[in-house]
Amino acid sequence: MRKNKRFAGVALLAAVGIFATACGSDTKTATSGTTGGTTATAGTTGGTMSSTPLNLGIAFDTGGRGDGTFNDSAARGGDKAKTELGAKLDELEATGDQDRKPNLETLTKNGDNPVIAVGFLFGDDLKTVATANPKTTYGIIDSVVDAPNVKSLVFAEEQGSFLVGAAAALKSKTGHIGFIGGQEIDLIKKFQAGYAAGAMAVNPKIVIDVKYLGAAGDNAAWGSPDKAKEIANGWYAAGADIIYTAAGGSGAGTIDAAVASGKWAIGVDSDQYVLATPDQQKHILTSMIKRVDVAVFETAKAVQSGDTKGGVQVFDLKVDGVGYATSGGYLDDVKDKLEAFKKQIIDGTIKVPTAP
Repeated sequence: MRKNKRFAGVALLAAVGIFATACGSDTKTATSGTTGGTTATAGTTGGTMSSTPLNLGIAFDTGGRGDGTFNDSAARGGDKAKTELGAKLDELEATGDQDRKPNLETLTKNGDNPVIAVGFLFGDDLKTVATANPKTTYGIIDSVVDAPNVKSLVFAEEQGSFLVGAAAALKSKTGHIGFIGGQEIDLIKKFQAGYAAGAMAVNPKIVIDVKYLGAAGDNAAWGSPDKAKEIANGWYAAGADIIYTAAGGSGAGTIDAAVASGKWAIGVDSDQYVLATPDQQKHILTSMIKRVDVAVFETAKAVQSGDTKGGVQVFDLKVDGVGYATSGGYLDDVKDKLEAFKKQIIDGTIKVPTAP
């Protein structure tokens, strides 16, 4: 997903403050750029630094560090691996489709193990590279790659989105909310489905506007804040008072529209409140947290401990793989209700749909 320039200046500072991680000079930059089954145990792990050498390679998608959402979350996981596992961090960012396979190959040739691809767009290229390098363990976020040396790291986005949808319905004064998605693909439809289900669990008559910024394969959908802003401005003017955007860097446009309209925006992937300006913070109701950082850290930790097998790991509410942010205190008055919904999802009383 593409870089949110607005948050880039404060993203790393905020991330360090919250997650107590560290960035350092071990990070490498290459010619391609500057620096998306089994339930995982996704809890955070502290303790002493391991003496086993670990070279962690992270292949960011477009935007890299500083995008304010998806890539930044992965970066926090890498930083934690550096701090707690003693990992040497090696990072490359794809500036376009042409960089993904070469970046994976470069990290592999550098001796990095594991190599983690951040985003589903790496899927086909990772399959090729992993097949050619069976002694290296790979991880991929948001995609399932069937290979014995690939750990597929997927999330229950619909569950976290259910909770922010319920929050939107509980806080809406107009009974009219919205959802802006990036590419119209099954992955983002999970966000839409959960959001709508959560909102309707609170208010079955709520009005939910829905629009996508691009069709499948339209990578500009992740970096079109102006387009998201135009849509959000129209919806706010028509009576919507809360809009959730799952579109990478494009979500900055929705936040800008919320500020201008005096309405609410809901962030995605990272807690966007902590990365925002003071004016923006007044209009970010919550964010759907997708713990890519946990997936990256746990994969690095597993490989360091000798677990090099592939397979699918699902990061859901049970393992704190998804959730919602409470920064700003705007949900304090409804948190008990959200926690009740969370408990019902975890115990299976509520089954959240994965498609609209």
